Amino acid sequence: MASGTVLSILMLAAIAMLLGAIFLWRQRGTSKQVWLMLVLAIVLIANVAIWVVPSQNGTAPVQQELK
Repeated sequence: MASGTVLSILMLAAIAMLLGAIFLWRQRGTSKQVWLMLVLAIVLIANVAIWVVPSQNGTAPVQQELK
């Protein structure tokens, strides 16, 4: 149950990074901070996808129980 909360917070952080990058890009133009925020958002989304997308056996890592 706690993993769902963590994944939700990660997605909210990724959305905040994307919105922040767009805001900074419109205010100041292209800068290093904009690109770093976009890279961070992509990394966060990739991490969530790794945990949520099912593998070949049909189960996602987030659904597997700890042994």
